[in-house]
Amino acid sequence: MIIERIYTSPASGGTQIEQASVELVAGSGIRGDRYFGRHDEPGQNVTLIEAEEVEAFLEAQGRRHDLGVTHRNLVTRGVRLNELVGKEFMVGTVRMLGVELCEPCLGLGKMLACEAVSAGAVVKQLVRRAGLRADVLSGGVVSRGAAVQTTA
Repeated sequence: MIIERIYTSPASGGTQIEQASVELVAGSGIRGDRYFGRHDEPGQNVTLIEAEEVEAFLEAQGRRHDLGVTHRNLVTRGVRLNELVGKEFMVGTVRMLGVELCEPCLGLGKMLACEAVSAGAVVKQLVRRAGLRADVLSGGVVSRGAAVQTTA
């Protein structure tokens, strides 16, 4: 149960940048990310997604595996994110709270659409599989390979 990839995007709609590590700030999110310090939606500090879900979707479409394609911040492996809604968990030394599922939107659908799958079909395929929105409860640095653990 680890963080496999870390991505940030300095501007909305901007390019995803893969990072080896990032600084998370309590109540604000990832320093340098487009959503840092914003509170427009619940759980806007950090988004997570399961590598296995991204790979399954791309495999079904016969597409190249690109774990950054969903524009989520933290890509996990071996973690069932849906089970973390409403629960506190640790990513390395950073304490987080799973706020709600990060359900797919039409923007994500358009990014992942191709000849074989429309934007609407993408959204339907990724319902309950598109990740988790979380709030940062305690700050710190998170690096690739960090453990993800539930708290007691």
